[in-house]
Amino acid sequence: MLSFIEQLNAFMTTTDVTIGSATCKLAVSALFGGAIGFERKRKGQIAGSRTFALISMGATLAMLVSCAIPQLFSHLANGGDPARIAAQVISGIGFLGAGAIIQTKASVRGLTTAAGIWVSAGIGLAVGIGLYAIAFIAMIFILITLIVINNIENKMNFEWESHIIAIELPLIIDSIECYRLVFEQHAVKMHEWYIDVDYSKPLSSIKFVVQMRENADILRLFDDMQKLHTTNNISLQNEI
Repeated sequence: MLSFIEQLNAFMTTTDVTIGSATCKLAVSALFGGAIGFERKRKGQIAGSRTFALISMGATLAMLVSCAIPQLFSHLANGGDPARIAAQVISGIGFLGAGAIIQTKASVRGLTTAAGIWVSAGIGLAVGIGLYAIAFIAMIFILITLIVINNIENKMNFEWESHIIAIELPLIIDSIECYRLVFEQHAVKMHEWYIDVDYSKPLSSIKFVVQMRENADILRLFDDMQKLHTTNNISLQNEI
């Protein structure tokens, strides 16, 4: 057991690029990146475990390639430096990844695809210098990240969306606490609220910045909200 721990520690701390060290480092980077993304997804952020894990593994893979270059090309004459072009690939691929991101007023989609494009560039660099086994291992980790973590997130229902619920009341409201309680009953997280009061009519317009799950029952929520006060209208807006 002790020898296994010592060998594992050697894999994790060595600067030499081997199959064992690359496998350990890719696994740890996926775990750490995924853990950060898991926490962000739990808070309703757009980028989740898959995106963070892919970015983390991509950075690790790029670092492994950079470490392997002087080991594999130390025989080059005239100070050849293969890392010069490889470095430009890592930064330049970001423009291609940005093209996969679609931003609308309602949401931002394509982050995981963009991260996948970026980490795929790392695989291409690894294959380009002959690290076929490491590139294959990275591909397996990426596929596991995309498939397994996605299934876990779906089963745990971490799909939160940000919205604005706008409500108009033909009266002057003195408290929004009753709406906060209704949101809690429907598992809706209220982050901020804004109110506009017109005393001449009278009229109160309130906007609640909330987060709710994709399967939230919006109609039932609206029905419970309109029971609290006489209500002119309620609307769900996607502009954040």
